[in-house]
Amino acid sequence: MEAKILVFIVFLEVFVFSNLVVAARYSNGGGSWKLLKKSIGISSMHMQLLQNDRIITFDRTDAGPSNLTLPKGRQCPIISGKKDCYVHAVELDTVHNLNVRPLTVLSDTWCSSGAMLPDGKLVQSGGYGHGEKVVRTLEPCRTCDWKEDYNVLISPRWYASNQLLPEGNIIVVGGRLQFSYEFIPKSPRPEDHKVHDLPFLKETRYSSQIPNNLYPFTHLSPDGNLFIFANNRGILLNYVKNKVVRTYPVMPGNVARNYPSTGSSVLLPLNLSEKSTPEAEVFICGGTKPDSYDKARAGIFLEASRTCGRLRITAADPNWEMEEMPIRRVMGDMIMLPTGDALIINGAANGTAGWRYARVPVHNPVIYRPAESFKADRFEVLKAATSPRLYHSTAHLLSDGRVLVAGSNPNHNYNFTVPFPTELSVEAFSPPYLTSGKPRPAINAIKPGNNLAYKQRISVEFQLNLNEGQLGKVYLTMVAPSFTTHSFSMNQRVLVLAVNGVRRMSGGGEYAVEGDAPGSAAYAPPGYYQLFVVHEGVPSVAKWVHIK
Repeated sequence: MEAKILVFIVFLEVFVFSNLVVAARYSNGGGSWKLLKKSIGISSMHMQLLQNDRIITFDRTDAGPSNLTLPKGRQCPIISGKKDCYVHAVELDTVHNLNVRPLTVLSDTWCSSGAMLPDGKLVQSGGYGHGEKVVRTLEPCRTCDWKEDYNVLISPRWYASNQLLPEGNIIVVGGRLQFSYEFIPKSPRPEDHKVHDLPFLKETRYSSQIPNNLYPFTHLSPDGNLFIFANNRGILLNYVKNKVVRTYPVMPGNVARNYPSTGSSVLLPLNLSEKSTPEAEVFICGGTKPDSYDKARAGIFLEASRTCGRLRITAADPNWEMEEMPIRRVMGDMIMLPTGDALIINGAANGTAGWRYARVPVHNPVIYRPAESFKADRFEVLKAATSPRLYHSTAHLLSDGRVLVAGSNPNHNYNFTVPFPTELSVEAFSPPYLTSGKPRPAINAIKPGNNLAYKQRISVEFQLNLNEGQLGKVYLTMVAPSFTTHSFSMNQRVLVLAVNGVRRMSGGGEYAVEGDAPGSAAYAPPGYYQLFVVHEGVPSVAKWVHIK
């Protein structure tokens, strides 16, 4: 017993020292943190923002008791053959009062995936055990709860990825031991009722025990095809014809990027100001050595990678442009900001994804500015958080421009007595644009309205109180809300709209920016988006718009 205590103390001292060294190097970064709620009762493994600005977040159902019980009067369901009176999913009101509303989910959502349908309904698929073929839906209303349909999926989908398509349906790609894809919701179409083989997912496995290609990164290309990245390379898939139309070079560096060697990936902003099809560029950061999971099981926690790669997937001759983050990172979340920059947040500097397999939490977010010409100017280290956010942590952009951060549970169940305990708190990080002191635009109206059609001309009226000087650069962005889990924000998308001019409406700081809605569903799949006015790098609070 004394030996175990000594090992724990030594580990704790090493952890504290390593953590202080990392934090001390970057203690004065920009941005700010605010604790929103000390506990929401559950650990946020999965997260989605709805168009009513409520966050839906949930854990797994087989981790034992959470820290929140069902309200009095609500019947305790039977889960896995046992009566379960604990809450595993909640709705968080991010605008009014931070109220937590318990939700009821019965099937096991462990390591599942999701997306929002064009009508705003959250569709959530797969999971573990009796949840592996379940499709769950949640409508955005104040009393709605999960509806669960069993055996909808043809194949079990555990660690799969979802992407909303131009047709308004969802493709579900991969999963553990599933080298295929299928579509949901199921319709009378024959292609919805069969599994489509995807040998690429078998080819990219590192091994049967350490796949390094789960939760494949999926991004809808503006040509209507689907970019899929797994382990260290990508393809462009015509999902209708089940044909690989392009094969991309292997990403340099001998680093695995997908679960459990978890990095993160985003589609950089699509610039719609050009009349032709916009260029599309994927940005992938972090991960670790392919054998890191095996090493961690033996108590050896390899350093994570600090490398990133940019790949223009629409280029005639695409090649990786490699860069380095200021801090090495595995299990980092990449969140696209309304300015078009990427925020890299959460994660660890050593180890890999999995139960207790990471060390040295990375507390400092990093902002990446893809438009900067020189690589040295693209990264900036920001203010450190205080709470470690490791395995099973999440992050999501809010309509007010902050980033919500929650979760972290590298334990089999809820455990608060270990060096990296289960984290129930919710924080908000304000990027530097919210702490710069610059004036912030405020949207007054969208004309002709919030329901947009493709190629429609729109006028966004906004208020901007300039203390001095002239109006600076103004642009419009549309951001698709994402489903975030395991360091990948599925369906995340930023569109920089074509702007035709900005005019002053009055002497009281009222302006109108004229722009064009996206030109096709391949650029912006039908559904809800956050619309921002950005002035000199400072975004407004978003207004929700719908396009179809």
